[in-house]
Amino acid sequence: MQLHTYIKQQTQLSEKAIKNTILLLNEDATIPFISRYRKELTDNLDEVEIGEIVKFKEAFETLEKRKKAILKALEEQDFLTSELEGKVTNSKDLIALEDVYLPFKKKRKTKAESARLQGLEPLAKMMMSQRVNDLEYTASKYINNDVETIEEALEGARFIIAEWINERTDIRNNIRYQLERFAQISSKIIKTKKDDTSSALSTSSKAQKFKDYFDWSESLNRIPSHRLLAILRAESEGFIRVKLEIDNERALQKMEDRIIRSNNECAHQIQLAIQDAYKRLLFPSLSNEALAIAKEKADEAAITVFAKNLKQLLLGAPLGEKRVLAIDPGFRSGCKVVCLNEQGDLLHNETIFPHTPQNQSFDAIKKISSLAEAYQIEAIAIGNGTASRETEQLIKKVQFKNTIDVFVVSEAGASIYSASKIARDEFPNYDVTVRGAVSIGRRLQDPLAELVKIDAKSIGVGQYQHDVDQTKLKKSLDTTVESCVNTVGININTASESLLSYVSGIGPKLAENIVQYRNENGAFNSRNDIKKVPRLGGKAYEQAAGFLRIKNAKNPLDDSGVHPESYTIVDKMAKDLKSKVDDLIGNKEILQKINLQNYISENVGLPTLKDIIKELEKPGVDPRQKAKAFAFDATIKTINDLEIGQLLPGIVNNITNFGCFVDIGIKESGLIHVSNLSDTFVKDVNTIVALQQQIVVKVLEVDVVRKRIQLALVK
Repeated sequence: MQLHTYIKQQTQLSEKAIKNTILLLNEDATIPFISRYRKELTDNLDEVEIGEIVKFKEAFETLEKRKKAILKALEEQDFLTSELEGKVTNSKDLIALEDVYLPFKKKRKTKAESARLQGLEPLAKMMMSQRVNDLEYTASKYINNDVETIEEALEGARFIIAEWINERTDIRNNIRYQLERFAQISSKIIKTKKDDTSSALSTSSKAQKFKDYFDWSESLNRIPSHRLLAILRAESEGFIRVKLEIDNERALQKMEDRIIRSNNECAHQIQLAIQDAYKRLLFPSLSNEALAIAKEKADEAAITVFAKNLKQLLLGAPLGEKRVLAIDPGFRSGCKVVCLNEQGDLLHNETIFPHTPQNQSFDAIKKISSLAEAYQIEAIAIGNGTASRETEQLIKKVQFKNTIDVFVVSEAGASIYSASKIARDEFPNYDVTVRGAVSIGRRLQDPLAELVKIDAKSIGVGQYQHDVDQTKLKKSLDTTVESCVNTVGININTASESLLSYVSGIGPKLAENIVQYRNENGAFNSRNDIKKVPRLGGKAYEQAAGFLRIKNAKNPLDDSGVHPESYTIVDKMAKDLKSKVDDLIGNKEILQKINLQNYISENVGLPTLKDIIKELEKPGVDPRQKAKAFAFDATIKTINDLEIGQLLPGIVNNITNFGCFVDIGIKESGLIHVSNLSDTFVKDVNTIVALQQQIVVKVLEVDVVRKRIQLALVK
């Protein structure tokens, strides 16, 4: 099977789009570049569709690589026949391929192998023929120094038969089908843990977290991904035992129906071999396989949710280039205060102690007021960790001369950044507390630019990120970050090395070279100047140029999403209108007069031309919304202040498949279960709420002991 045929079967995309996308990928084109600047070749595929092609391309290549390895192994062992080669070559997935290879796979010493060495394989073949009249007499001929009794001979033959049964593809697939359709997954508390329930376990927060699964059972094919991951985590942490179950009698009967064709002594021995094969070989192996497949699907679901949340967070509303006073709040150690200019540069830092035990609130208010005036502060960012609410209330007491908006900003991952090499390189003369406060302020100014400096796993959106396949998670999150960075576009003259590294075609090394060139030679004046960066060749320039912006450039197109390869088209449009390119920028009236049909060529079609017009209408416009100030209910300070029926303002701070979590201004986030998001069925939580969305919720239930809050979305 050819690659494009395989992908077409999996995606149902057009053959032309698949073939051209594969060609572009093989030429090292990135997903953002292909989706943005090669629409004619791909039939206007978006990033998600191109991502699917990439996924199945990699799956196909993995399958083909495994086929080659198996064919080589079979040839070296002298097992390869034209029939076997055909079976290997025509296998459509790894499971089917491994089933073909299973009988020939080199095995460690097994019971069947020992029986073969004792010379019992001929007896096993005769038993499988089911035509032996006197089985006891036949078995007696195989007694020797290693096989002392007839029963030992029959048992050895059964081991060989059990292995043959285990290697039958039809048998394996039938049990797979039963596991897929009918398997029940159950969990039970481990006895030693149960004995401790009345003491340490009852007070263990982890134990309380997994309490629901101490005696649990449900269908494997219906278990939600988050619940499966929770159960598997509880098992890995030693609280429960997990097992899969199907109707064993039914499974055995189906095996017997396929194998037993007589009613003699051989049939009885084969029946025993079937039971042995099922209990010792088939069910343990295939139930583990079924659980692994379910885990893989759960991983994919969790990773998808994580990626969606991350995208929303990265594309969160920026405050923009405004002067910010940022506070990393605390009690005993005080509140670290920093003042940042419009570009996020650190102007001033110090520590105030408004809360217990020092209680220097008057001095703190006075200091905040003077700093706001001295540094012309336009907004205040407060971290949402310890002492956040108390600090927010303190700031509200300050009498500022000008209106200053106050924002509560997520601290998730700030400590990771503050101790990182990136932070040390940025602020070598400041400690982690200052770096953390700076990160909080910069997150308000531009969430994307700041959050790309942190390992995406540490940002705190999604669930079970440490339980899923880490390679797949990293790849998905890196792809998400890359997509967000290129969606927004980057000012090459102000972007950090971290931010530049995610631009299409750039990567860490070229990002380092760009920053070094910028430091040595000053700001880039045009996109052409980018070509002067050491080791930034034609391919990297092609991939990156359209996503890099040059503010106040001589050519206004350098601050737009129009790719340099299309500049000649814009020049021709301006010439035909007897205008200059500058006259087209933002001028809808003139742009609407352009007949795009006049500019279609072999390589440029309507999709690209429409994108050009769209960019000319609003060049370099940030697609993100602007940040809005928000205030929690000042009367709610702890979970003990909550009452059923209260209506409270909140901010969505995490989204899962089963609902969303909401920050209502206290330590514990509340959960809006999917059933409480709408009066109608909700298939995707993201269609109802978005990360960082400001909403109103109703308190439904408060469990102070387990620190759980149930909420409902108020329409």
